[in-house]
Parts: sequence; structure tokens; C-alpha cells
Amino acid sequence: MSGHKGKILVVDDEASIRRILQTRLEMIGYDVVKAKDGEEALLAFRREAPDLIVLDVMMPKLDGYGVCQEIRKQSDVPIIMLTALADVAERIAGLNIGADDYMTKPFSPKELEARIACILRRLLQKTSVNVIDNFSLIHLGNLKIDTSKRQVYKNEQRIRLTDVEFNLLELLVSHSGKVFSRLEILQQLWGFVPETNADTRVVDVHISRLRTKIESDPNLPELIVTARGSGYFFPRIISKRAGITEKYD
Repeated sequence: MSGHKGKILVVDDEASIRRILQTRLEMIGYDVVKAKDGEEALLAFRREAPDLIVLDVMMPKLDGYGVCQEIRKQSDVPIIMLTALADVAERIAGLNIGADDYMTKPFSPKELEARIACILRRLLQKTSVNVIDNFSLIHLGNLKIDTSKRQVYKNEQRIRLTDVEFNLLELLVSHSGKVFSRLEILQQLWGFVPETNADTRVVDVHISRLRTKIESDPNLPELIVTARGSGYFFPRIISKRAGITEKYD
């Protein structure tokens, strides 16, 4: 990461929010770059290569959804979206196009700082080898998971996963057979306890996106299975040899 603790791109058309976030984030050691609209955000993203983006949804010229879509064509940089929209379906629309997290305005700057720290901490861990039970390669049918390089291949073609999507897959695979509730997944990956049931919808969106990318038939999932009324799990891995995990039941 660049700078001290990382470089954050703050994108919001409200000058007061840009100013407050810049002051608070710089006080705790981040480098901060600001943009006031979507077009300026894309220019800043290409010029500054930030480690994380805080992105408002409702902006002139190009809204946050459009910015997120453009960035996802070329980068997996973590994106936290800010939205004033009250409707849950609207708020999670950003997740469907590639955002890692969202917060609803008005929001707590302290909570935003905690979520940024959690995401960047996991991003930093990419530089170290992460092996599940000393096995870094996992083969499951046409799917290959390389936990040391944090890469996933389907039919020998690499699948682009966001940081959160890979963390979610890794969590389920490394505890194969264990059912994780939505609350447990939120706590494990985002590091916070949701205040409302709507917040747990974040998990469902990421599960759906991950299934679309790795399942042969996302409508009949075989890898990320729903435990009705409980949560999600990865089928129990039952055979390992030569550093490669091969089977599941």
C-alpha cells in the first residue's frame, strides 16, 4: 500500500463530507484524495491508484453506480458506497455491481473508519501466504482455488473475484461442512454486528454474486449450499493428498 496506512479516495458531491472525512482519515494516518463528482472520481482513480474508495451514490455527471461499474472493468480495489436511499433494494444495488460494502447516510464516521481498517487489514494479508490446513491448492471438479495467490480458476480460466468475494469463499472452504449464519459471516468478514436485519442482506448479495461466478448452475448450487433457516456452508472436504484437496461430499 502507498502512503502511511493506505491511500483513500473519497468521492462525494458534498464539500462538508469530503472535508470531514479527509480530516478524520488523515488524523489516523491515511493519505486522502478527494473528488466531487463521478467523472473526477475516475480521473483520480487512474491517476492516484488508491487502496480503497469511499464512493457516494447520488452525484452529478456520473453517479456512484456508474463509477463502480467502470472501476470494476479494470480493478478489484475495495469500494465502500455511501447512500442516502432508504429502500433496501436500492441500497444493495451497488453490491450487485461490485461494491464491497455500503453505509447509509447519515453515517457514523467512526464506524466508517472501522470498516475501512477491516477491509485494508485483509487486503494487506494478501501479501502473505494463506494456506488452508497446509494445502494451498484445492481442486473441486472444474474449480481450482489457489489460497496462496488468492486466485480462483473455473475450467482453467481465471475468475475475477473481489476481495470480499474471495474472503467469503475462503471462509466457507476453510471450514467446510460448518454452517455459518449471516450474522457470523458479517462479523468474520466485515468485523461489525449489524443494527438491523436489512444489513444481513449484504451477505445474501455477495453469496449470489459468488455463486454466479463459481457454480455450474447458480440456481442449483453445489458448492455454496444454503442451510435453510440457518445460513450457508461449503460441502465437507473429505480427501486430501499431495497438497491438493480433491473431493467433497
